[in-house]
Amino acid sequence: MRRAARAALRAVLSARSLRSLSGRRLRRLSGRHTSTVRLCSPESEQSERPESPTAAKRRLPAPQEPNRREAAVAAERPLASSMATQAVLLLSGGLDSTTMLALALQQGFDVHAMTFRYGQRHSSEIDAARRVAGHYGVRDHVVADIDLRTFGGSALTADIAVPKDRTDDAISHGIPITYVPARNTIFLSYCLAWAEVLGASDIFIGVNALDYSGYPDCRPEYVNAFQTMANLATRGGVEGTTPIRIRTPLLHLTKREIVELGVSLGVDYSLTLSCYDPSPNGIACGHCDACHLRLKGFSEAGVADPASYVAP
Repeated sequence: MRRAARAALRAVLSARSLRSLSGRRLRRLSGRHTSTVRLCSPESEQSERPESPTAAKRRLPAPQEPNRREAAVAAERPLASSMATQAVLLLSGGLDSTTMLALALQQGFDVHAMTFRYGQRHSSEIDAARRVAGHYGVRDHVVADIDLRTFGGSALTADIAVPKDRTDDAISHGIPITYVPARNTIFLSYCLAWAEVLGASDIFIGVNALDYSGYPDCRPEYVNAFQTMANLATRGGVEGTTPIRIRTPLLHLTKREIVELGVSLGVDYSLTLSCYDPSPNGIACGHCDACHLRLKGFSEAGVADPASYVAP
């Protein structure tokens, strides 16, 4: 009887000990490994069962209608990573690329600027690009030497007269002789190579599809096609680590809107040169298509153009 009583007492004490440990963790050592056992009452076990997808869905807050304007602005901002904020920017020293540079810096990009000495007759733009890069203190400014005079084909790289005093209607129709064959494709390819070395995803180019001279490599279709190609042709694009994005913030702006944007950003346009046929000392002619579009933009914006022009 005593033996049976003692067994019953031990059973009671063991049950009480287990109940007192409900919800606590017991560690069971086996060799060098430790496992954890959780003792729960039936009620607590029931509360810890995974919630069904239907119940979880009922507890989710109702989706909010996205603010499309904020989403568009956010899309133009750099990513949070310091590596992602790096950008390569094509800087010619003209009105458009200088406005774009000011905008990129305002948006927080760490800019590496690239300018080309490609045999252009208006080489004074290289001096303008250096002035602009120095003024804004870009991270790097590379002037790449290539010679597109090798095959010419343009009034900017061959002994062909630059058209002057053309009307708005004439400028808006056809591809003019100032178009340099495949120029933006060549320029962007250099920028793409540099971006890949830097680990940068963003490449800025100041193309414009509204007030422009009809160049085929300034159109949205071209930009989209190049971006697609860039992501097929680079390691970061293929692996998905640094997908390339061609940024064209001025693409759908008129020259007036570009000037207004630059003025709002505090751009000093006296540093810039847009002319296709400047004088030997870098004074704009005032009659080529580039000068015409620039002067028109300033006039429509109601802002005085600070650039110097050759006396008529």
